[in-house]
Amino acid sequence: MSHTLGVREAQKRQTRQALLDAGLRLLENQSLSSLGLRAVTREVGVAPAGFYRHFRDMGDLGVALVGESLSSLHAMIQAIMAEQDDAEEVIARTVRLIALHVREHRPHIRFLARERHGGVTAVREAIAAEMDQFAAEVATALAAQPISAGWRTEDVRMLAELYVDRMLMTAIAFMEAPADDPADEERIERTARKELFLIHLGRRHWLAAQQDGPAPRE
Repeated sequence: MSHTLGVREAQKRQTRQALLDAGLRLLENQSLSSLGLRAVTREVGVAPAGFYRHFRDMGDLGVALVGESLSSLHAMIQAIMAEQDDAEEVIARTVRLIALHVREHRPHIRFLARERHGGVTAVREAIAAEMDQFAAEVATALAAQPISAGWRTEDVRMLAELYVDRMLMTAIAFMEAPADDPADEERIERTARKELFLIHLGRRHWLAAQQDGPAPRE
């Protein structure tokens, strides 16, 4: 009996993943709000009723795709933030890894870029929540670095959000670049390194600027 249950559970996971993969393929040239449930199930070869054994609706499938799209990126950035090497080297390595991640997960990045401001509320909220959690993780890593000594918690969080936003925008830029144009990818990489280093320079001088005269609070 336990063997039978194990086989059924494996088949269930396999079908669920097949639905996710099919949805991602079909979303290459359309938004989630325009994608029909029947198109996804037809792609997989299951009855429409079978879809509801795995997802409540297309929004639920989209939320699952959000988690799938960002899970590996979380781990990659957390590993980078733990490094203590020279800032320019860490930034260069970060941008290279983002480029590699996009090459390996282009459909996922395309999905996030399109649905971040798309028409499915549950998916927009899921992306926003993931990015918020992402910023919180980066803020925790930044706060542990010696250069952050004396920083206010809200300022560390602001810095984390700047880094996360730039990394996401860099990923989208790589995704939108022609796959067969190394020169364009090199331009994006060069720009991203400069942007991240500019944020780093601001970080180095932030405390001194605050002491000289902090910006007025809203």
